[in-house]
Amino acid sequence: MTSPPPSKSSVPVVILGTGRYNPAYVLTNAELERRVDTSDDWITTRTGIKERRIAAAGEHNSDLATKAAAAAMEQAKVKASEVDLIICGTVTGDMPFPATSCLVQENLGAHHATAFDLGAACTGFIYGLEIGKQLLQGGGYKTAVVIGSERISSVVDWTDRNTCVLFGDGAGAAVLRQREGRGGGILVTDTGSDGRFAHILNQPGGGTRTPITAENVHDRLATLKMSGKEVFRQAVGTMSTSCHKAMKRLGITIDDITLVIPHQANIRIIEAVGEKLKAPPEKVFKNVDRYGNSGAATVPMALDEAHREGRFKRGDKILLVAFGAGLTWGCTIIEW
Repeated sequence: MTSPPPSKSSVPVVILGTGRYNPAYVLTNAELERRVDTSDDWITTRTGIKERRIAAAGEHNSDLATKAAAAAMEQAKVKASEVDLIICGTVTGDMPFPATSCLVQENLGAHHATAFDLGAACTGFIYGLEIGKQLLQGGGYKTAVVIGSERISSVVDWTDRNTCVLFGDGAGAAVLRQREGRGGGILVTDTGSDGRFAHILNQPGGGTRTPITAENVHDRLATLKMSGKEVFRQAVGTMSTSCHKAMKRLGITIDDITLVIPHQANIRIIEAVGEKLKAPPEKVFKNVDRYGNSGAATVPMALDEAHREGRFKRGDKILLVAFGAGLTWGCTIIEW
């Protein structure tokens, strides 16, 4: 699905503020060396990751999401009473139901908001931006908070050295609102999915297909499983293609983009996508070394970090791109 470029008559949907939250505990490669058969050199060479954040006991996904949302609302100068839409991209919700976004709504005190979760895995925040934009332009809502939040440490198999080194916890958020006369905003979004590859990245147990029982609990079915080589191939191909499609819709090239913010899954994936886009390395934002892969949180966390560091200014075009389990993928281009 590709959203059309904004028409001259449509009121732009802009990002008023961004925020993020990272748990305090830093899990380093040195500590992982003591847990599993791995090394700092092996992890760094293959992934670019040096450390990742892990939520504390009793620190739930909804807590991470709430703190990121509150930071974005503070920057945007938006009160909880003004928020009427909350979208949370996550696949590691506090519970199968209710939606984690409803718990965030209660935590924020945004009692007039419609709240729902979006299960597009690591692409969840990009899907959420487009859905939030469409709902705001539909006239039924005025202020949206879009969140990407994950507590992936709770579904990682900490005995699997191939996957446990990759993931971390965190949350990022953005406040959206229509603004007359501002121009810019969320310009175009390209999204897609391909269920033929659902098997290469999944959590096979814990749902209604394979409930966890006393008989299968030792099979670790409720933990993340991944076919790394196939994920790499699909990630590079789908993200680069999605970016080219979105830029073509706007009639622009990579030269018109100030900053590319890709899903922070793996340094090799990030660099490969940058090469396919012919983007100079300094134009591609990276923080995977400090946070690892935090799922749907990686893009909004990176967006907030880049925003607060002044990596772009009013009028600049920012490209966000991600892929995730499903497979899902998406690219959004924003004029700040």
